Amino acid sequence: MQERIQFSATINGKKVGPVDLPKDLMMVEYLQEYLGMNGTRLGCGQGVCRACTIIVDDPKKGSGTVPACITGIAWLNGKTIRTIEGIASMDDKGVVHPSDLQKAFLEHYSFQCGYCTPGFVNSATVLMESLQKNPVLANDVEEVIEQRLESHICRCTGYVRYYAAVRDVIVKTPGLTTGKRTREVVNHG
Repeated sequence: MQERIQFSATINGKKVGPVDLPKDLMMVEYLQEYLGMNGTRLGCGQGVCRACTIIVDDPKKGSGTVPACITGIAWLNGKTIRTIEGIASMDDKGVVHPSDLQKAFLEHYSFQCGYCTPGFVNSATVLMESLQKNPVLANDVEEVIEQRLESHICRCTGYVRYYAAVRDVIVKTPGLTTGKRTREVVNHG
């Protein structure tokens, strides 16, 4: 007999559960098959490509990311989670207002197929939230973006445009950087 748990969480601001589920169920499966939330993408199934990245909010540590394809519901039980569906402002009919990052990705034509985009948006969101607490030197923005997003795989090779979009939002958002830029950035997008 398969071991089961009573799963509860807060997902995109809404309480879910308790619901009886198999203990070894992966979060991506729960989101897609039980909640009908298909924005979190199953790519490699091994936590490598990061298309399935979700945000876990911890009141003490702040926000962080995990790959939903290898993170079981048992580990996320009782946690506060954000998926790509929770990034934009939405109502019953759909998206009311995309986040600044989502708008920048559109403005920069940052993707081709878009499969990896939810993972990039979620990781870039966490990066911006961390910069609100610990701003980066203006000249180090590109390096910080690369460090935080380099684990994401884009098979369409949209990295330059993803990074440019994130850079533009960070540079334009007051309080995320310190100092003045002393070097010019070439925009390849």
